[in-house]
Amino acid sequence: MKHFINLKDIPGKDLKKILQDARRRKKRRAKLTALQIDKDIPLKGKLLIQMFEKSSLRTRLSFYLAIKQLGGGTITLRSNELHLGEGAESLEDTAKILSTYGDGFMFRTDSDKKIENFKKYLSIPIINGLSPSSHPTQVLSDIFTVEEIKQKPISNLNITWVGDSNNVLNSLIAASVKFSFKLNIGCPKKYEPKQSIMNWAKKKHKKIFIFNDASKAVINADVIFSDKVISLNDKVNKKKKMKYFDKFKINKRLITLAKKNCIFLHCLPRGNEVTDEIFKSKNSKVWLQALNRVHVQKSILLYCFGKLR
Repeated sequence: MKHFINLKDIPGKDLKKILQDARRRKKRRAKLTALQIDKDIPLKGKLLIQMFEKSSLRTRLSFYLAIKQLGGGTITLRSNELHLGEGAESLEDTAKILSTYGDGFMFRTDSDKKIENFKKYLSIPIINGLSPSSHPTQVLSDIFTVEEIKQKPISNLNITWVGDSNNVLNSLIAASVKFSFKLNIGCPKKYEPKQSIMNWAKKKHKKIFIFNDASKAVINADVIFSDKVISLNDKVNKKKKMKYFDKFKINKRLITLAKKNCIFLHCLPRGNEVTDEIFKSKNSKVWLQALNRVHVQKSILLYCFGKLR
């Protein structure tokens, strides 16, 4: 049994094996419809339980289709209808019930501690669908998209992040270590990544550079990533925070500083961090990026269920 919680804790060879499997499976599905099952039906009879404490569109839909295409089924629970360690039932007891009924558990949560506690008590694999410190399924899928478009390993590309330091960036930093690619981070000084994750990356002797000037961060970039500066549950002075990011908007001027064939990726939903002109331009590959979540999450499920070949 293998969990999928943080990229930094998963061997690089396993992550690469997941991507290889996803490429094969996507190719085989070229002429199949969304609900047609893969011919090998590798997860026939398996049940994935999904639970969301935070809003979800792409993660919810993609995991639903992923388990269906593998021959299994899914049920989605609403966290506000359960105890989750509060009230009459402990989190340990909830975990044991989930393990009794399901074969895997995908959890989107507002608490890293809850994921760790579930890991402790579950006897089935847990997949992190997003937590405050990590979004591993998103970033692994993004690497798949980058390599699919560029037709070369991400280790041979210059990757840039422009925007807030958040859970997606944390996973991208971890990925830069696992996949050995250069990562430039453009963000205001006040919103640089936490020192703990930077110290971890530095111990691995990887090339991660922080710029407090977006123009310098994007020079020679093959890929520019961004994310919403103000998230749905951000408990900050939003107007004050946005002022720090006035000079970090992805616009035409910024894109021209990158390579001519640079692509723009955004995990969505979007906000004011990117102009419509760029978001809807030929550089933007956000819709393919969203679609590829299905293919990569299928292989993540196979990895967790011990069925990856």
